[in-house]
Amino acid sequence: MRVGFIGLGSQGAPMARRIIHAGYDVTLWARRPDAFVPFADTAATFADSPADLGAASDLVCICVVSDDDVQEVVAGEDGVLEGMKDGGVIAIHSTVHPDTCHDLAAKARERGVSVVDAPVSGGGSAATEGRLLVMVGGAVDDYDRCRPVFSMYANPVVHLGPLGAGQVTKLLNNLLFTANLATAASTLSLGQSLGVDPARLGEVITHGTADSFALSRIVSAGGTLDRIAAHAGELLQKDVGLVAGLAAAAEVPTGIAMAAADTTLTLMDHLR
Repeated sequence: MRVGFIGLGSQGAPMARRIIHAGYDVTLWARRPDAFVPFADTAATFADSPADLGAASDLVCICVVSDDDVQEVVAGEDGVLEGMKDGGVIAIHSTVHPDTCHDLAAKARERGVSVVDAPVSGGGSAATEGRLLVMVGGAVDDYDRCRPVFSMYANPVVHLGPLGAGQVTKLLNNLLFTANLATAASTLSLGQSLGVDPARLGEVITHGTADSFALSRIVSAGGTLDRIAAHAGELLQKDVGLVAGLAAAAEVPTGIAMAAADTTLTLMDHLR
């Protein structure tokens, strides 16, 4: 399988590198030429446009930031779909609205191309070590074709159902993480009010039954949400907003997780 990869950021670059090192025929494209520099010593080919990359690929992995970015590189002028041949697959690793995936799938279908949504979780270090979590939505046949490539940088790779299921799962994961930040931060604050040093309290709880990834992030950031807000506040704000929109459209209650997530966003000054 020939693989194209777009989105060579802190997470995408190690993902692409692992595919290359596995021996696949890989083509890369990036808006910034300097993104190619770390790959100069590899066997990867550099495309002049997303369309050229699509023409050289059986599977194209998209790992850019926003819905607009995904739409542009896939279906925009000189986008992947302009070059990709019948039978190809596009995997959207970005965290976007499920409707974006359905819209692109409809456009891709006209060209005989399939789309799977495959958002990832774990960050750059997990990608480098091949232990990302990939949450896949789409046809089983497309999942089976993509899984060997995804397995180069992920473990586990989980098929969750039809197109869009991966995005919904990733958004719910991020909603719960955001909610957990509020409960962890408020617990450390309460401990301080009751005379327990928040740093020591956090250190102890990370070894106890109440440990969580959110708590460990707060502890490593010095006991506050400030560093997390600067690094991920806008992304969490976006994802929580997307979940709220999905729930409203489905006319289902969001529950306590949404209330806690909104508390986190308020503490971060990133109101939904």
